[in-house]
Amino acid sequence: MTETKSEADPKRLPLLSSAAMVLENSLDPLKKSYWRWSKQDFFPEPSFQNLLTYKNALSHTFPRLKDRLLSRSTDTNELVTLPKESENPMRKCLTWWDLMWLSFGSVVGSGIFVVTGQEARYHGGPAIVLSYAVSAGNILLEGVIGAAGLGRSWSSYFASMINTNNPDFLRIRIKSLPEGFDLLDPLAVVVLLVANTIAMTGTKRTSILNWISSILSGTIILFIIVVGFIHAKSSNLVPFFPYGPKGVFRAAAVVYWSYTGFDMVATMAEETEKPSRDIPIGLVGSMSMITVIYCLMAFALTSMVKYTEINPDAAFSVAFAQIGMNWAKYLVSICALKGMTTSLLVGSLGQGRYTTQIARSHMIPPLFALVHPKTGTPINATLLITILSAIVGFFSSLDVLSSVFSFSTLLIFMLMAIALLVRRYHVKDVTPKSHLVKFLMSLFVIICSSSGLTAIWGSNGRGWIGYVVTFVLWFLGTLGMALLEKQRVPQVWGVPLVPWLPSLSIGMNLFLIGSLGHEAFLRFIICSAVMILYYFFVGVHATYDVAHQNQESSSGNATGVI
Repeated sequence: MTETKSEADPKRLPLLSSAAMVLENSLDPLKKSYWRWSKQDFFPEPSFQNLLTYKNALSHTFPRLKDRLLSRSTDTNELVTLPKESENPMRKCLTWWDLMWLSFGSVVGSGIFVVTGQEARYHGGPAIVLSYAVSAGNILLEGVIGAAGLGRSWSSYFASMINTNNPDFLRIRIKSLPEGFDLLDPLAVVVLLVANTIAMTGTKRTSILNWISSILSGTIILFIIVVGFIHAKSSNLVPFFPYGPKGVFRAAAVVYWSYTGFDMVATMAEETEKPSRDIPIGLVGSMSMITVIYCLMAFALTSMVKYTEINPDAAFSVAFAQIGMNWAKYLVSICALKGMTTSLLVGSLGQGRYTTQIARSHMIPPLFALVHPKTGTPINATLLITILSAIVGFFSSLDVLSSVFSFSTLLIFMLMAIALLVRRYHVKDVTPKSHLVKFLMSLFVIICSSSGLTAIWGSNGRGWIGYVVTFVLWFLGTLGMALLEKQRVPQVWGVPLVPWLPSLSIGMNLFLIGSLGHEAFLRFIICSAVMILYYFFVGVHATYDVAHQNQESSSGNATGVI
């Protein structure tokens, strides 16, 4: 009796509970240390257990590739299964207000201070304002190149504050390296490391810091626009099209960089309190505001300074020095530095979440999917992007980075438009074969007609017949798809005007890709070749193993088998 009372004594319950928790934690595999670097954490899949299993996996590369090509992820897999790979949840701490200013902070600075001067000087001239208007119709390589380019531009603007005539004087020239990679930039590396370290400490903290600084920079941007219009000279706008319409579209393909960053914010749905409401409000609101700001800033720059005299590396700050307002160049440079810094901060948040999702599927080692239990952020994923961006930014010049970044961004969003159409019109094992054939035919016509229009433009075709034919084909392909029954409808919020809007996005992105120079194609092909080789030898086998393990687990749970 005494023993029973002793066991039930309330005073002893906390001790017993505490002991039970210690025992549970010691047995729970999810309580492992965050900082771990074993082979099992990098390659836990059966295909990589030893040399024999890897050889067997390689012998089945093409069947596995076919399996991956035809597979479709489910909502359960995306919302329940994959997040478990992170072991700890990300904290829901963002609202539409945070998202709007994260968008503003990420986008304003990512390109307007970086490539406006370069493209106005060499391709757009005063018509650079139209390039921004054109680019506003569209929004692991993109993030790396983008962050590296921002780091390089940050050092250029900082250098221009000290020495207006030489934005490269803080860089180290190595003559033995090829052109475009011969100016080493240690300051860019430092900036990237600092920005990413802040981003790793917490999402809400970064958001608060961002929106406060963004409001302040908005005031300086208003000053730039007003002063630019006050000192505007109509003679600076003549000729308005110094490089013709082709120059406008080529510049649009590059200044597209200035609109990147919205996609980074969209990746934060897991940390948003009400994502179905807050993400559309935050993105649409900030996009509308930023498009107007960009066009006004571009017009102010080219009307204040002749396009042939624009400094391609630090356009806005040098422009104020050129009109005699030397003191204002420091204010502009500080705004540019702040804009690029917040772009780096938000880019670190977004790209870290991109990388986390990729790692959850085991496309890269799952170690990079882990979320730190204290900060609620994917520190490993952010560290990976930081290191890669720092290496690229240390060696590569801005023109190399901007061309590769624009190409990769345009291609990514074209593929996203295609993926959206596939998601709406095809459901595996549900869609009739005849329906699938009609859909694929329509998609083929859309892509081919868009490519044809790009080819005609690139070959300097002057006849109107080719443009009319390709447009009619694009219209018929899109109309044919519109007449098909949608196989999936979004439950809460979805892209409107499907298939017309995604089809237009495919055409616009392909058109802008065709406006880039051949160097951009070559550099992108080299980068893509490296990634394709990695996918064939690693990615396809890791994702195959995980997908089929998840399928077996799901079927086991469905039948009551553990």
